Amino acid sequence: MGDFDFIDRSVSNAEKHTLKEKLFGTQEVLPMWVADMDIATPSCVLEAVRHRLEHPIIGYEIMSKTAYEAQCDWVERHHGWKISTEWLSYSPSVVASIGCAIRAFSDEGDEIIVQSPVYPPFYDMVRSNNRKLLLNALMQDAQGEYRFDLEDLKAKITPKTKLLLLCSPHNPVGRVWRREELIALGELCVQNGIVIISDEVHCDIVFSESTHIPLASLSPILSENTVTLMGPGKTFNMAGFSISTVVIASSQLRERYRKEQHKVHYGDGAVLSHVAFEAAYSQGDVWYQNLMNHLSTNRAMIEQWCIAHPVIGFRKPQGTYLAWLDCRALKMGDRELRDFFVKEAGLGLSAGLSFGKEGSGYMRLNFAVAREVLQQALRQLSEALVRNGYG
Repeated sequence: MGDFDFIDRSVSNAEKHTLKEKLFGTQEVLPMWVADMDIATPSCVLEAVRHRLEHPIIGYEIMSKTAYEAQCDWVERHHGWKISTEWLSYSPSVVASIGCAIRAFSDEGDEIIVQSPVYPPFYDMVRSNNRKLLLNALMQDAQGEYRFDLEDLKAKITPKTKLLLLCSPHNPVGRVWRREELIALGELCVQNGIVIISDEVHCDIVFSESTHIPLASLSPILSENTVTLMGPGKTFNMAGFSISTVVIASSQLRERYRKEQHKVHYGDGAVLSHVAFEAAYSQGDVWYQNLMNHLSTNRAMIEQWCIAHPVIGFRKPQGTYLAWLDCRALKMGDRELRDFFVKEAGLGLSAGLSFGKEGSGYMRLNFAVAREVLQQALRQLSEALVRNGYG
């Protein structure tokens, strides 16, 4: 079976299948919501894990320097950012890192900037750590492209504003932020003493017309003011290994973060994750290029479908494998829209409203699937539109 063939995950304990009844009220949906891929994890990763299992002891181990060096080499090759292994530390997930950073760099009652619509755990981590959400909604220009609203942000910053959570590339809207946008946002934060927590876990899933620029790579000042969250989970479809990294150039911020990290005792994770991590970053280049070709073809398929069905709006994502479908022309309420996709189209997608009120009228579709699965999903949606008078 090839890396990009259909793989039946319903026979595993895959979250996207086991939660269908709970989330959608039925098993009869094609699940395209959770942000992992229905694509085989690279064979180099699986082979490395198999080889490690030949050793009969799976005990406590630490991340090897060569594992961190493999990620540093990958980041320099693909993003032009030279980082040091000393800046890196292990985390089980980007969301766990966000929570740890919130506690390390702010106090209860402080304000944290979240740019909506955005990945829902951004809101959850702020609220569950007893901080105050400072919402700075993204704005859309005349062409429908999302942008930072810096004037709104300037008007809202107070002395209690301590952190900004940046999503780069952006989930769910698919923006890959340009250099001048990042510099303007970064400088505003530096001027106001606001530390930036930059979630860059989707950094490798960027299409050919765009370039991901790590915020911390733009200047020494921004490097010292940014905590970057990265990992192989999205790139290599290995979220189940529960491994990511936190990149902090500033020795002061690094010390504060690691003190908080020590309180929750992450340790260094699991040995099989270490092996998978190193194999992915050191041997995964060819597989990764094939992945991007596959995702590019799927993205083009959605674009052509939407041209033929203009009642669903679509701006090609510059990054991520997530399609942000504009369904406002259907003139449905959010509950009605969700029911339409579930009951009429048989599709289990992420409701736009779950990403914030600015997501009202949108649905998020994960297109990191086999070609025939995407074709089936679009066919089901076409038929549902025709049945409901939108043909």
